[in-house]
Amino acid sequence: MTNRDPNEDQFRLLRSAIGREIVAGGERFLFFGGTAYLGLNTHPSFLDLYIEGLQQYGINNGTSRSNNVQLGIYAEAEKFAANYWGSEAALLLSSGFLAAQLVVKHFSSYGEVLYAPHSHPALWISDKPHHTLNFEDWIVQTVHHINSSNESRFVIISNSLNALTPEKYDFSLLETILPSKEIILIIDDSHGIGVIGKGGKGILPSLPTQKFINTIVIASMAKALGLDAGLILASDSVILELKKSSLFLGASPSAPATLYTLTQAGSIFENEYRKLQENITFIAENTPIKLHSIKGLPIFYSDNQTLAAHLRKEKIIISNFPYPQPSDPILNRIVLSSAHTPSDLSSLITALGYLS
Repeated sequence: MTNRDPNEDQFRLLRSAIGREIVAGGERFLFFGGTAYLGLNTHPSFLDLYIEGLQQYGINNGTSRSNNVQLGIYAEAEKFAANYWGSEAALLLSSGFLAAQLVVKHFSSYGEVLYAPHSHPALWISDKPHHTLNFEDWIVQTVHHINSSNESRFVIISNSLNALTPEKYDFSLLETILPSKEIILIIDDSHGIGVIGKGGKGILPSLPTQKFINTIVIASMAKALGLDAGLILASDSVILELKKSSLFLGASPSAPATLYTLTQAGSIFENEYRKLQENITFIAENTPIKLHSIKGLPIFYSDNQTLAAHLRKEKIIISNFPYPQPSDPILNRIVLSSAHTPSDLSSLITALGYLS
């Protein structure tokens, strides 16, 4: 039986929105955790768009996308998503997890499945894939395995980045795969979309474009983009295939107000991306202690196991829990948002200074 700190329970029963601040046990804390990188879950103009969508379309649409009566916002939002993220076509589902499962299950029998290290549970066909290599060694080994194999078809599955420690992944080595091979490349960009790439457009523009590599990018939009929806970016032919899947046809779609907000929020995404990058630069240049970070990512990792307790005394809460499974090590991560003010950042720097 584990001993649990009763003071931690106050953070599990919050009664107000989780933004740059949280109120727990009658006290106010700065919050440097979570995944709302663009601060959209409490962004006034973003909320106004959602309310407009609610007023126009109602709360939900609990019908299949194959129903003979359809709301036009679904096709409009998919066209917007494809254009905005530079894809031939797009498909929207109710969650990133569902989007990942749809794609992985649909293509799992296409060829030999090769998982990258640290792939998110949403990408697993069943049990957690076993790995002992880091990403750089894995991709070298994977290319060699594919090129030397008698098999011709492969399914490569990976996150776009490791948001836990953090680490960016470079997929350029896949360009050296023999063109006689046929590759389905499935990339989960849930922590990258809205944050990485030029203007926050995500991983897609930097992925290999060889004809023998059929690239599919999936993402949870509930993180940086603040929307309860799952996104699939792929070719017209792949999207048409997925639209015929029973998993897609049998599931209720996202709330139409969610997708209305998506179609109207392009300028908000871009403005908050710029603010987030400014906040990242400020912390990277001014932190008084060693924090592991990567340029452009709003995640600062520490192996100091006293960090979370120290910051809590200074009325600052960071991400401090085991992930993705309860048996995994506790991660200490400071996560920035575009919503954090200069005063918030200065308070964090001051608090970190007490540890230096």
